[in-house]
Amino acid sequence: MKYHQMTKNYIFRKLECGLTKNQTATLCCKSVRTINLWDSGAQIPEECKRLMRMCKGRELSPSEDWQQFRMHYDRLELPTGQLVSPQQILLGIALAEINSELEIKTSTHVVKLARAIADIKVRTLKEPSF
Repeated sequence: MKYHQMTKNYIFRKLECGLTKNQTATLCCKSVRTINLWDSGAQIPEECKRLMRMCKGRELSPSEDWQQFRMHYDRLELPTGQLVSPQQILLGIALAEINSELEIKTSTHVVKLARAIADIKVRTLKEPSF
């Protein structure tokens, strides 16, 4: 496909999702002819776009809670940019469930600090600036 013939759908399928016509047809249960129509500008159904994004790790879920999370091969990219393995996630969950005395004290301290910061922000917004 020549540069001047590239449509948004072609760019989405080929460059953003990295899928071939055959891969897209198989994934979406469509014919290659339908994929050719999409590439020439016909509208791609939303469910097919979602499948294509999910297949290449660009979207984990339609829920807004997972919006900034992405998959990179065998690692989960957090909104902070950090890549974590399944073992790290399981270890984090296990540590959070232990609820050791030190963890409870630390959590209590962090919550107090967060509340203090929130109070400062609220007071700053309410006070007139000169």
